[in-house]
Amino acid sequence: MPAVIETGTHQVNGQEIAYTRRGNGPPLLLLHGFPQSKEMWEESAPLLAREFTVVSADLRGYGASSKPGSLEAMSFRNMAADQLALMQALGFPRFHLAGHDRGGRTAHRLALDAPEAVASLTLMDIIPTHLLLDQLTQQVARAYYHWFFLAQPAPLPERMIGADPQAYFESCLLGWGGASLSDFPPAALAAYRRAWADPACVHAMCNDYRAAIEVDFHDDARNLDRQIHCPSLVLYGADSAMARAYDVAAAWEPHLQDMSARSVPGGHFFIDSTPAETAAALLEFLTPLLPA
Repeated sequence: MPAVIETGTHQVNGQEIAYTRRGNGPPLLLLHGFPQSKEMWEESAPLLAREFTVVSADLRGYGASSKPGSLEAMSFRNMAADQLALMQALGFPRFHLAGHDRGGRTAHRLALDAPEAVASLTLMDIIPTHLLLDQLTQQVARAYYHWFFLAQPAPLPERMIGADPQAYFESCLLGWGGASLSDFPPAALAAYRRAWADPACVHAMCNDYRAAIEVDFHDDARNLDRQIHCPSLVLYGADSAMARAYDVAAAWEPHLQDMSARSVPGGHFFIDSTPAETAAALLEFLTPLLPA
């Protein structure tokens, strides 16, 4: 498998953004979700790096990236601006983009704000933020209660999580479509645990969810009539909470002009549990887009 070319950080938009870069070829940026970090890609990224220059990055507030203290700093628009600036700093003004969970929402915002930079877009196991919040059902509220728990005013959720952060975040990994801790590679799980032990990371993750309601919902409301025109893939876990509650493809159809959709085995955290299948689905979508 291709060796790691580079692991480090870049200072962009006043933040230190941690990244790992592998392989050669057209650039592909991979973004993680909650409550994880770029290590979630460690088993699928080497497979993708056979065809691409793969950059996996920590969102601001997560992993080894810096931890801004304010709610507004954790908006998807700010996260997206970081990732765009990171790729530009690495010499990639235009790139393929894939994101899971919060990383998928960041990717969606990046494609809206900087469409010229995004060669293709892959959204993993999410529905649009505005749709989820605007048409909330009892089923989704029960499964995704953390959206509203984490969004409570500081420091209530931080103090409650602080009593046993490992137990709380493990409960997150084990929800949203069935998983066991054995589904998560040990090295990735160790990286997640290190982040969970950092109160600044916990606070930033809570602010991520506060911003979803206070900032991102309104940003998305202003863009409901805009479509993304680049080739787009909607990928979701066959057993995930989103797949049980929604027709995931239909939820995205109004927003993506050139869309394909498919499921992969597993629940919400299918990248950790089925990395080879995840990489294969991405390659099936991306390979026809490569230059001849």
